[in-house]
Amino acid sequence: MFLRLWFEVVKNEKKWIKCLKGGAFRKWYGNQSYYIDWEDDGHNIKAEGRQTIRNAEKLFEEGISWSRVTIGASSFRIMQKDYFFESASGVCFPKSRDIPYTLGVLNSKVIQKFAEMLNPTATLQSGDLARIPVLISTENYENVTERVNECIEISKEDWDAFEVSWDFIQHPLIRLRSKSRERKNNGEWSYYVEDSFFWWNNECNSRFNQLKANEEELNRIFIDIYDLEDELTPEVEDKDVTVRKADLQRDIKSLISYAVGCMFGRYSLDVEGIAYAGGDWDDSKYSTFIPDRDNIIPITDEEYFEDDILGLFCSWLKKVYGKDTLEQNLDFIASALSNKGSTSREIIRNYFVNSFFKDHCATYSVTGSGKRPIYWLFDSGKQNGFKALIYLHRYHADTIGNLRVDYLHRMQRVYESEIGRMQDMIDHSTNSREVGAATKRREKLQKQLKECRDYDEKIGHLALSRIELDLDDGVKVNYRKMQTASDGKFYEVLADSKNIMAKK
Repeated sequence: MFLRLWFEVVKNEKKWIKCLKGGAFRKWYGNQSYYIDWEDDGHNIKAEGRQTIRNAEKLFEEGISWSRVTIGASSFRIMQKDYFFESASGVCFPKSRDIPYTLGVLNSKVIQKFAEMLNPTATLQSGDLARIPVLISTENYENVTERVNECIEISKEDWDAFEVSWDFIQHPLIRLRSKSRERKNNGEWSYYVEDSFFWWNNECNSRFNQLKANEEELNRIFIDIYDLEDELTPEVEDKDVTVRKADLQRDIKSLISYAVGCMFGRYSLDVEGIAYAGGDWDDSKYSTFIPDRDNIIPITDEEYFEDDILGLFCSWLKKVYGKDTLEQNLDFIASALSNKGSTSREIIRNYFVNSFFKDHCATYSVTGSGKRPIYWLFDSGKQNGFKALIYLHRYHADTIGNLRVDYLHRMQRVYESEIGRMQDMIDHSTNSREVGAATKRREKLQKQLKECRDYDEKIGHLALSRIELDLDDGVKVNYRKMQTASDGKFYEVLADSKNIMAKK
């Protein structure tokens, strides 16, 4: 009722504040995904009457957090000031100067072994932690503190490198383009995505290896302090190092996601971080690449429009990496995606048609909270007759009407024209192979046209309803609300509705 994933709502520091809520196995820094409604010091929570604000005097203090429910080892992270915490996240509050040292102890093999002995279940409670002796070594204090602070910084750099962090600044494959091979033509510079990935891979490996080395050195120190050389070894397995290595397919998909964000104006090539996530639009933030004007981007399985998502993606690549390297960059991106298609453009187009929205939902989700997409896919069905993306934070009451008239009806006219062209080819061609191909394509187009006409009936009811949304309600509520007409009837027009929207 009171929690939202931070990217769902319009940032409003008078209402929404950062909240820790457990999370997956991750050490040092991260798992920061939630806002909580704390307007008027939590008035709405307190007025509801069923929630209890525990340890209120410790709220917003610096400390250490962990996920109470764990599978395998526990992982501890720095909790900065001004954070709310709730029951899924365990917290403790060492003296301020001792926080890095204590965090180092807690993430060591020594404390993991103690925790297993004290509570072998999957839940690590504060009481369990209080029973573990923390030995402070003055001899090692400074060394431990420095190494832990470095671990925190490394882990933060990793967390902030991807767009699900609220401190995300710019995609790393854009940040590192200046290190790539350059080609200057007519005074313009061009760069290669492949080279950007090479440097990103080096950066990730360096970060991973340094964190692993730090953790092993901390293990050595604490094994020695606790006199457990005969019981434990300091080595850390790669799977327990919680920063990411580079992954070509994942990182290319994330670059595509960032590009789509630029198409909608969520991001800009001219400002750092999020350029727009609700509120007043500011044209001055966009000069290098201008976002889509009407917040509707069609996705087609063939090249029908210059302003479809593939066309916009090519325009974006030219702005970021230059015109001269466009074809090489498309080839590299296509090879990383491994989708079907005979050309790079076909492969990338098929990715947008079949996989982009699934990947977007997977990115904008958190275990236990499900999918919270911020780009919504209008989808007519299995024939791929009509698909179009919108950006939730730019939605308004006329968006569906504009989508219907300017895009869905336009798509139907294209199908009608293409069906006529295929029929003419069938009637007049003497090439049997050509006739067979035209017949097959005509049948496909007829199915797509029928699907669009059926879809148009659903869209029509919603367009006339001019539905308003409140971003503070969150994705699940609004996903259902936008598909519910003024007469209360539900029309499923968005992709994956059953798995995203709130139950009625």
